[in-house]
Amino acid sequence: MTTTKKSFAPLKSSDRIQSLDIMRGVVLLGILLMNINGMGLARAYGDPTVSGGYTGWNLATWITTNLSFEGTMRALFSLLFGVGMFIFMDRLEKKGAGINAANIYFRRLIWLLIFGLIHGYLLLWTGEILYQYALMGFLVFSFRNLPPIKLTFVAILLFSIGALWNYSDYKKDIKFVEEVALVENYKLEGKALTRELQEVDIKWEKRKWERSPEGIAEYNTNMRKGYLDVVMFLAPENQHYDENWPYRYDLWDVLSMMLLGIALFKWKILTGEKSYKFYSIMAALGYLIGFSINYYEILSIMEGNFSLLSFSKSSITYDLGRVPVAIGHVGTIMLFCKLPILKWLKSSLAAVGKMALTNYVMHSVFAMFIFTGAGFGLFGTFQRFELLYIVLAIWMFQLILSPIWLKYYQYGPLEWIWRNLSYLKKHPLKKKSYIGFSESMN
Repeated sequence: MTTTKKSFAPLKSSDRIQSLDIMRGVVLLGILLMNINGMGLARAYGDPTVSGGYTGWNLATWITTNLSFEGTMRALFSLLFGVGMFIFMDRLEKKGAGINAANIYFRRLIWLLIFGLIHGYLLLWTGEILYQYALMGFLVFSFRNLPPIKLTFVAILLFSIGALWNYSDYKKDIKFVEEVALVENYKLEGKALTRELQEVDIKWEKRKWERSPEGIAEYNTNMRKGYLDVVMFLAPENQHYDENWPYRYDLWDVLSMMLLGIALFKWKILTGEKSYKFYSIMAALGYLIGFSINYYEILSIMEGNFSLLSFSKSSITYDLGRVPVAIGHVGTIMLFCKLPILKWLKSSLAAVGKMALTNYVMHSVFAMFIFTGAGFGLFGTFQRFELLYIVLAIWMFQLILSPIWLKYYQYGPLEWIWRNLSYLKKHPLKKKSYIGFSESMN
């Protein structure tokens, strides 16, 4: 009796879903609009009053990005990752991979987790998401075959738990602010602080220092030091996020969107198969609901003078705003994919999407050399709106480079490495036509 060893290979370019690649390209570029604030400014990702400016164009930039992009790009990135992992497993199982499909799937995630650690600790991006995606990817495996309605129910349940946790934190923040006021009264009256109030005082003074001009200047100075100094400076911050974010945020923020993404894919919404009317209604309703809630949150924060409680309160309705806006973005992107316009832009965006891992990490490489002491050391020198010029330059570079690269090569460099490690097999990088051309030239 003879057995035939099956060979399992990565998805061919001809088998890819164009709408997903275009959406991935849009989201990959869009997420830089938010990440650039953490890459180039100290502690100013969410709160513009800390650094980078919060008046004039800087305030307009903060309002616009928070209204349309904050949380929504990450939501769509998570959505697409969940879809990608589902397609990956579904394709292997249909080819009869059996248990080997799980081997490849989990090996793929283990390597993504390692990439994430390298990305955060060595490429100096504390806001990196690959590590979290790998962890959540392990959980996606158990839910992937549920029908779309059940996937949506689980996603809503996760969103709800996250909102309840945010509400609980808001109540704690109210108590904390009240205790801070009590500390101030004790100090004015010359009373001795209780042990509990001493801890509150220490926490509050630390927060004030981190947000003070002196604290920001110290942070900027550390980020402008040599490469190894910056690695050591950011290591505790990276460790904090890696240890705490998976259970505090990622289960309710990331896993939920991954499952919702699989549901939308199973409903054939992400493949451009629905009607123009469907996607138009989808976009209109998503934006109507999401923009209304996001506007309310932004207004509340501004009326609250960007206080701790104003930000904490806005987190309660966070998913009620960002998820509908993300759904609106899906509808808009699908309309763009279906319309017979700007084919050159669609092609460039799809190329960026096909090289999503490479282009995502490339953002951090650019940031490392522009902002930290490993390069030009310009951390903290740009205003918030000025960072958009850097974003635009990176967009143009990747929209031009990605199609050129994929003209000669089958995968992006990091995609190729990831595939080889996942399948334990070296795949050809160059396209066959150019392999033959190269050989004929030698």
